[in-house]
Amino acid sequence: MKKSILFFIKLGILVAAAVWLAQQPGRMTVEWLGYVIDLPVALAFAIMLLIMGVVALLYRFWRAVRGGPQAMGRRRDARKREQGYRALTQGMVAVAAGDAEAAKRHAAKAESLLDEPPLTLLLSAQAAQLQGDDGAATTYFKAMLNRKETELLGLRGLLNQAMRRGDRAAALDYARRAQALHPKAQWPAAALAELEAASGNWLEADSALARAQKTKALDKDTARHRRAALLIEESRSAAAAGRPEAALQAAQSAFDLDPARVPAAAQLARLRAASGQHGKATKVLEQAWRLAPHPDLAAAWGETAPKQQPLDLVKRYEALLALSPTSADAHRGLAAAAIKARLWGVARNHLDQAVATDPTAATYRLLAELARAEHGEGPQVSAWLARVASADPDPTWICGNCGVAHEQWHAVCSACGSFDSIAWRKPGAALPPAASSL
Repeated sequence: MKKSILFFIKLGILVAAAVWLAQQPGRMTVEWLGYVIDLPVALAFAIMLLIMGVVALLYRFWRAVRGGPQAMGRRRDARKREQGYRALTQGMVAVAAGDAEAAKRHAAKAESLLDEPPLTLLLSAQAAQLQGDDGAATTYFKAMLNRKETELLGLRGLLNQAMRRGDRAAALDYARRAQALHPKAQWPAAALAELEAASGNWLEADSALARAQKTKALDKDTARHRRAALLIEESRSAAAAGRPEAALQAAQSAFDLDPARVPAAAQLARLRAASGQHGKATKVLEQAWRLAPHPDLAAAWGETAPKQQPLDLVKRYEALLALSPTSADAHRGLAAAAIKARLWGVARNHLDQAVATDPTAATYRLLAELARAEHGEGPQVSAWLARVASADPDPTWICGNCGVAHEQWHAVCSACGSFDSIAWRKPGAALPPAASSL
């Protein structure tokens, strides 16, 4: 609409000018090379405009002839780019659909049509991964390292390739390089924290974890939970190295961060008791027990007792049971202490209560132990052991990433190397989705 109005305005001005010239008196005389041309002014102006128009058309024709090859080249390049981007798009769709053959075909076409390695290298690498050609994928990812705009993406691809083949040393190196290249990026910070921990570099992992929280690669609760895991391992390492003060400090920090975390409470309580602070050890276990009763806490309750005589332990476990009268773990702990004190009736009473609330293999094993201690080997022991085989399995420490069971909690799974993935659950229970930063 705006262009139409502008056209009519120009046309009106041109008509007005033509009318004005036609109404003006006078003539124009030109004498050149013996010729005399005498014309009215209006006609002279009309001839001049005609000549200018012809000259303009001839000039445009000359430019078209002169620039024709270049224009054709530009049009050809435009079509080539359009076809290349179409192949690139189709290749990305094929990658998303898991169609390895189509992805490879479109990647090759896009690479031949487009002179844009940042895009085509990524598609080619993903197509190679879909086909299971790790060698080709690695080649493409390494080629990305030669360009500043794709270096970080190439490092991430190489890191994932290293993780898939189980080369954590190479993955750690790539994560460190990515962190140095882009300190504010989120994924290198989170990946580095996990890989440093998986390598047993607790102090480096702690620093990486702080950076990951700073870049918001990890939320506050996740960072807190993972830092507690690191501190537990730091405490264990310090204790094994004969540095009790450092071990106690790390364990206390882990417990302060996550009081409901059983390994933190058990570690702190044992260290407190080892230094003669039995009262403080008991308070730690009481706090953790109220948050979440657990067999490991029940075991630590007995180990940290100031007096280890059988009757003293019975009294101590009675105090634990008073904290949670319905806890099967407390009943089992008291029953085990009663068996050592040869209080058969007390042990049987509490095991009966444990059976009523939690008839698992652990309860039946204690009943078999009670029968053996009271009557020796015989049919009662065999009967209880038969119940163990058919009873519900006891919960244990299981890796949420690979499903492997562990006798004790560790910050890193010994089977798959995942960090902070081991949790207390029953074997066969559905595993939660594994959270990985890689």
